[in-house]
Amino acid sequence: MGEAFTRQGLDSPRLLAELLMAHVLGCERLRLYMDADRPASPLERQTLRELVARALKHEPIQYLVGEARFFGLDFKVDKRVLIPRPATETIVEHVLQDYRARHGPGSASSPTRGEGLLIADVCAGSGCVGIALAKNLPGARVVATDISADALAVARENAARHRVDDRADFLLGDLLAPLAEYPPARGAGSIDYLVSNPPYVPDDEWPGAVDRNVRDHEPHGALRGGPDGLLFARPIIEQSPRFLKEGGLLLVEVAAGRAAQALDIARAVAGLADARILKDFEGLDRVILARRTA
Repeated sequence: MGEAFTRQGLDSPRLLAELLMAHVLGCERLRLYMDADRPASPLERQTLRELVARALKHEPIQYLVGEARFFGLDFKVDKRVLIPRPATETIVEHVLQDYRARHGPGSASSPTRGEGLLIADVCAGSGCVGIALAKNLPGARVVATDISADALAVARENAARHRVDDRADFLLGDLLAPLAEYPPARGAGSIDYLVSNPPYVPDDEWPGAVDRNVRDHEPHGALRGGPDGLLFARPIIEQSPRFLKEGGLLLVEVAAGRAAQALDIARAVAGLADARILKDFEGLDRVILARRTA
């Protein structure tokens, strides 16, 4: 199996083979080595053959096994949502760092950390960003928005899976528009952290810079960001001061090649200050950060 994946040019062929086998056998990857002599049933062998055939056609492993790892948590994913990327963890990491900086190092171990915070996750998709924050800030509340009802259905399942559904609201609508209809007491000017991983692949990068497994299998609506890649990031940045409270933080993921342009947009918005670019784990310009002024 691993050799076939290697010949097809798939990334991490051994890991891919292990993940598929563990999924079919219903066990952790470690058990593959502990129970190396366990025979597979005819049904398991057939299921594995079918998954291998799909993988050889570049279908993402996360869709084949129905899960993706993000910030140490397992999230359900399928073709209704974008597969979470490690680069997006930059948003979660910075929010948690900012919270600790504001509330002191002891806040990281408090069972009520994040109490009273309101976090908006715009273009939530699978809900991975907002749910990871809710999991790490058990006193916080998250409101997730997405234009796709299918995506929100997945996000709700993930919130329940991680037992944060009692502190999460899911609103259907375009970008920030649903926030305007959120209960007035917690609507405009009340958000502590407004985070977003909107579609941002520029049209000129779509044909050649995007891998085949992404183009052929992941939802285009969650990926493509228009001619300059900022079709969705731009209004999120420009409209964010209306919803952020004083001192609140905006974090928006963008294409690395459009980060400088997005930064210029943020610096031109009245009500935003200290705009800068955060780099992801690969050292690429990835997230636009800005703070709401008085």
